[in-house]
Amino acid sequence: MTLDTTKTALIIIDMQNESQFGIHGVDNIVDSTSKLIAECRKHNIPIIYTRQINRLDAVGLSKQEPLNQDDEPVFYHSGTDAIDIIDAIQPESHDIVIDKYRWSGFYQTDLDLILRSMGIKHIILGGVVTDGCVMTSVFDAYFRDYQVNLVKDICGATNEGAHMSSILTMANWIYNLAIFNSSEMIKKLSGQTYTFWESTYPDQLQFTPENLRDVFARLDQETQPSQQGAD
Repeated sequence: MTLDTTKTALIIIDMQNESQFGIHGVDNIVDSTSKLIAECRKHNIPIIYTRQINRLDAVGLSKQEPLNQDDEPVFYHSGTDAIDIIDAIQPESHDIVIDKYRWSGFYQTDLDLILRSMGIKHIILGGVVTDGCVMTSVFDAYFRDYQVNLVKDICGATNEGAHMSSILTMANWIYNLAIFNSSEMIKKLSGQTYTFWESTYPDQLQFTPENLRDVFARLDQETQPSQQGAD
């Protein structure tokens, strides 16, 4: 698999204080994200963060967004520190932060413009929640002709089933998708032998409620042959 690091960006979706509560396995997600960010910095790969923002005056909210007794947003409230990036993975001064008001990082934001201005062709992506903002961002990246590398262990949802089913949905229908664990992406970037899963044809990982875990495990078992170098 070819990944030109001069044309690659790391996108971290909504790793905000709000996301520390209720996300399955959040501590491991943050730890793995921190390690991947550090490796990307070694290779001068741009780091882009998105932040979900819900205005305290409720202007521009999605339909039926939950409100509190004061008619202010319950989640990602712009008047609180819930919208701040988690301390352990805080952006540095030269990183890019994209604020958004809908799930996808591309919807009515400058993300596509910024990526194209930097000549980005490949995206390394993860964040929360897998079955919401991550999945919609990945589909929108695909629709804009970016090659997407989804790092599944830096993604998370409120429960294991939601996380697994959304990963498999993306694997089945995003034809140029590659799926990594963070440790394997780090190996790739550092020029070591690595493994990954890559789509070869549509709907190849069909799953049901009964076999969901078994099919999900194939993402690690059915890896492409190990390759050397970061390309």
